[in-house]
Amino acid sequence: MMDREVIGLNAGLVWNALNNSEEKLTLKGLKKVTKLKDKELYAAIGWLSREDKISIEEVEGGDLLIGLI
Repeated sequence: MMDREVIGLNAGLVWNALNNSEEKLTLKGLKKVTKLKDKELYAAIGWLSREDKISIEEVEGGDLLIGLI
């Protein structure tokens, strides 16, 4: 079980990855950069989305493109 502190730290990893990127990243790209497992990545994305810090766009093929707001 992940607690809020771990999810918050993972959200920081995702935010930093997006902040250091010159373009939006796919889920696969974020996973590669952050080294997070799927459930950790999804929880972090949910955290950032809830705080209105990221945009999430579905692209052709069903992948998600994620960037900072």
